[in-house]
Amino acid sequence: MRNKKVLFLTQAAMIAALYVVLTFLANALGLASGAIQVRLSEMLTVLPYFTSAAIPGVTIGCLLSNILTGCSLFDIIFGTFATLLGAFGSYLLRKHKFLVPLPPIIANVIIVPWVLRLSYGVKDAIPFLMLTVGIGEVVSCGILGMLLLVTLTKYKDVIFKQY
Repeated sequence: MRNKKVLFLTQAAMIAALYVVLTFLANALGLASGAIQVRLSEMLTVLPYFTSAAIPGVTIGCLLSNILTGCSLFDIIFGTFATLLGAFGSYLLRKHKFLVPLPPIIANVIIVPWVLRLSYGVKDAIPFLMLTVGIGEVVSCGILGMLLLVTLTKYKDVIFKQY
């Protein structure tokens, strides 16, 4: 019983740390800003396919990333909530491998444009922001996330060991 809790906490912490590192990498490469934002860390939202520890992992990683990169309070709260919803949805769809990236894409397409408008004063129309956020999410979750999922499937018993 104790080993399961330690494993869960360790996996969640590692995923959170990786999320933060990938967010800083995307920022350094200039991918996290502009009309179409590709947050590399969002590809980790497919990890609930392998372990439920990924849900708090990506959520805490997103929260820390948003705080450390200087996001507004509104973005910290609602951006993190979008990631939580996406990760939880991915977990619920884990029986349908190729649908796993859809919840984070959908959650971010619905929530992030409003964050951009209300928190940062972006004047673009909400449908346009939904399109641009959606493109970035399709790249990060749909393409990179699925590549990650397919690659990790080969090693799931080693990386996501269960007791």
